[in-house]
Amino acid sequence: MQGRTCKSDPVVAHLKDAGFRVSPRCHNKEIALGISALTPPTRPEDVVETSLEFPDNRLLIELCGEFDRNLAQIEHQMGVHLLRRGNRLAVIGDHSAREQSAAVLRGLYARLEAGRSVAAGDIDGAIRMGQPMPDRPRLGADQIEMFQGARIELRTRKKPIEPRTEAQKDYVKNLFANELGFGIGPAGTGKTYLAVAVGVTMFISGAVERIVLSRPAVEAGERLGFLPGDMKEKIDPYMQPLYDALNDFLPAKQVQKLIEEKRIEIAPLAFMRGRTLSNAFVVLDEAQNATTMQMKMFLTRLGEGSRMVITGDRTQVDLPRGTPSGLSDAERILAGVKGVSFNYFTSRDVVRHPMVARVIEAYERDEARR
Repeated sequence: MQGRTCKSDPVVAHLKDAGFRVSPRCHNKEIALGISALTPPTRPEDVVETSLEFPDNRLLIELCGEFDRNLAQIEHQMGVHLLRRGNRLAVIGDHSAREQSAAVLRGLYARLEAGRSVAAGDIDGAIRMGQPMPDRPRLGADQIEMFQGARIELRTRKKPIEPRTEAQKDYVKNLFANELGFGIGPAGTGKTYLAVAVGVTMFISGAVERIVLSRPAVEAGERLGFLPGDMKEKIDPYMQPLYDALNDFLPAKQVQKLIEEKRIEIAPLAFMRGRTLSNAFVVLDEAQNATTMQMKMFLTRLGEGSRMVITGDRTQVDLPRGTPSGLSDAERILAGVKGVSFNYFTSRDVVRHPMVARVIEAYERDEARR
């Protein structure tokens, strides 16, 4: 296994000099540092730590994770070293990193006290909430804990859903506050997933009577008649991502029953023409592949008591060359219209595999050079 050696880290060097035993441990093919105390006789003054006490040892074990994998993730992402002594955790590093890491640990522990679990995605979300954005100051420990205490949570039949980044948090707020919302950004940022989660939440609460999910079937040119099978068999491959999202929030049998009762509809964009969608939560996914006329047609389907969400990625347009994207036109035309919100995502908001964010950033750099 290759990676940086512990000797190259000045903090580790100080710890070794002070009598600590420092050993590498591996999680997810990343080298994290496991630090065990040997009760050193002296400590150098420039090695500073923040000590955190957790009263419930059982919850502390859950916080650390199997083989301390949760601590390893925090160490790797935050650039600190974590030292466990009984029911205490010492956070070692520079002041800013210590403050942020301590807030993350307290927030995750509070989550466990509330009877919730802590997975890798939850840790990543807690860390993202505490990191500075280009146009936003760094959050302090009190602000992170305030978010943990008054978090945004979408309740579905299967599991609660929480935004993992500030952009996702703002997006969810806007979907509740506006009748028409746009989520624009690269793949893997949760645009569609959160939109469907909000729709399911509003459906369960009785705020809407049905859910309508649509996307252009551009890959088939929307000429579905030439494909084998009945209509459901023709369109299902193109609608599968929407089924996947629904099945994450509702039991499969309930999804099937609601589809049979027409309380959940999943259909290609072309099938929306001539309809009025009242008392519904409506989502158009992959909207960058809608033409200008299709986008106008879809937006004007909005009926009384309905909410509509448009999601898309302007960098993945599959329309024929020379055909303008309806998403870009709608963004230009509807900017500033009352009741319409626009939320934008970047590679910072990718919540899939970390490699996805790196791939997106590489493509963005390549496009910028052209």
